[in-house]
Amino acid sequence: MTVENPAPLRLRPLIPLATLSLSVGIAGALVIPFLSLFLTDGLHAGPVQLGAFLLVVQIATVIVSTVLARVSDSRDIRRTLLLAGAAAGTCSYVLYAVVRDYWTLLLVACTLVPVASSLFPQLFAYARQSLQRTGSAKVPQIIGNLRMLISLAWVAGPPIGAALIGVGGFATLFGVAAVLYGAVGLSVIRLPDVGKADKTATVSDEAAAPPRGNVALSFVAFGLMAAASSLGTSALPLFVTYDLHGSTGDAGLIFGLCAALEIPIMIGFSYLTGKTDLHRLVLAGLVVALAYHGVMALTTSPWQIAAAQLLNATVIASVMGVGISYFQLLAPDRPGHATTLYANTNTVGAMLAGPLLGVAAKFGYRNAYLMTLGMVVAAVALMVITRPRRTV
Repeated sequence: MTVENPAPLRLRPLIPLATLSLSVGIAGALVIPFLSLFLTDGLHAGPVQLGAFLLVVQIATVIVSTVLARVSDSRDIRRTLLLAGAAAGTCSYVLYAVVRDYWTLLLVACTLVPVASSLFPQLFAYARQSLQRTGSAKVPQIIGNLRMLISLAWVAGPPIGAALIGVGGFATLFGVAAVLYGAVGLSVIRLPDVGKADKTATVSDEAAAPPRGNVALSFVAFGLMAAASSLGTSALPLFVTYDLHGSTGDAGLIFGLCAALEIPIMIGFSYLTGKTDLHRLVLAGLVVALAYHGVMALTTSPWQIAAAQLLNATVIASVMGVGISYFQLLAPDRPGHATTLYANTNTVGAMLAGPLLGVAAKFGYRNAYLMTLGMVVAAVALMVITRPRRTV
């Protein structure tokens, strides 16, 4: 059984979605890499205040985004939530630009920032609802390409952010971020309403969807993978400089190489979403992750880490590029809930990675990759358990 006479998928309606995805990605890529530096240098926060601030923001983001996800799938307010997220982002970063009181900004971080962070899952939930109307089988591929634009933003965002700080300090950085969120809000106003989430899955969704009982296991698997990725990323410059006696320049080149490789590989994975089931693509990425973290645990030179970034980029392209569509197929009638679940795996993973980095700092940064390897092994086991049902 197939969908009859699907509406043709045209390029023009995708342009606003692509613009929004890129704008949201750039805003995040400008601010997130320098938030710790801002708290330390701009607010003169000590280690305890720094850790508490970052942890509270992550917890608040999980809570707020989960509540908004439940509301968004039950009512016709998806576009309204996108507007609220853009407005919250604008207000929060205006305050970040002018306020220099730790407790005031902590309040902002617990209220406005989590609402702004909901833009990511709500944007992709909106995109799925909008694309489903066409009846096209390319919805996962398009979602993957939209996610690729956020990765593209992270290639350019941090260097631009560093330049903005150099020119006008943190006030300029946050001011530009506020303008970007304001532009997102103006773009959202022009988007059409998509109504409530469709409670009936399409035939293609039913054929591709993993068993719904595996939502919790998939969440844990992706959370472990996100923790491994976050820990590995945080430990890399320290591992290169302290354990392998490389330079910070070596670490910067490695990060840049990985980001450059991600883009074409993510495009390739987006194409494959229309050719094979998403579970296989995610599982393949996790198997590559085993190889990557195994290499990192054994490497003895920065050039070996640089060569291994081809593996790392493949993992990111698979797990992050395909992950959104995979979770949306877990609950095709609740795109807001599903996409927020995916986003929360990254937040929870970052929360787990922080203390583990402290352990690695005490016993040696190579141990960080032994820990990440163990987490990936567990993630692979869980994804094997959650294999899709067989259909005749």
